Amino acid sequence: MKLYTRTGDAGQTSVIGGRVDKDDVRIEAYGTIDELNSFVGQAIGLIESEQFADLKDELLQIQQELFDCGSDLAYVKIEERRFKVGAELTSQLEKWIDRHQSGNPPLEKFILPGGTPLAAVLHVCRTVCRRAERRAVTLGRHQEVNSEVLIYLNRLSDYFFAVARAANARIGLKDIEYVRSAKVFGRKS
Repeated sequence: MKLYTRTGDAGQTSVIGGRVDKDDVRIEAYGTIDELNSFVGQAIGLIESEQFADLKDELLQIQQELFDCGSDLAYVKIEERRFKVGAELTSQLEKWIDRHQSGNPPLEKFILPGGTPLAAVLHVCRTVCRRAERRAVTLGRHQEVNSEVLIYLNRLSDYFFAVARAANARIGLKDIEYVRSAKVFGRKS
């Protein structure tokens, strides 16, 4: 099998149920999810210590789930949809977030993305995830989508924030606070 097909040379690509332009909002949405998946792979590649074995396992599972998100967004016709992303994936993320957050120091102010190389890449994952979510929301404004993908991406960015902080905290590196930030976390409403 050849890697190239030449079917996209005129600027169109296949989706489940048809063909669309390569700059179609649908392609932009799941293409950004694909980009996120690559950054998650980069984060996994930075994990060398057994201290982060749990995180590596979670990130590998998330890579599978990101493929599921992309697949769910690739459906053009409603009657053909066989969605892979459901509420249980988001519930699992919430459990992981709670576990990682319990080991993180209290947060009062905004922090700068960075720290260890692993934490820095996880912050990149967070911001690319937010962009993927925005692209999926835009797609959903024009066409029906699996709403569970939107919920999953929203929670996934929270996960990346929690684990970026955990990657620093586990080795004793403090987050760097944004110096002009007011105390925005932990306030009572």
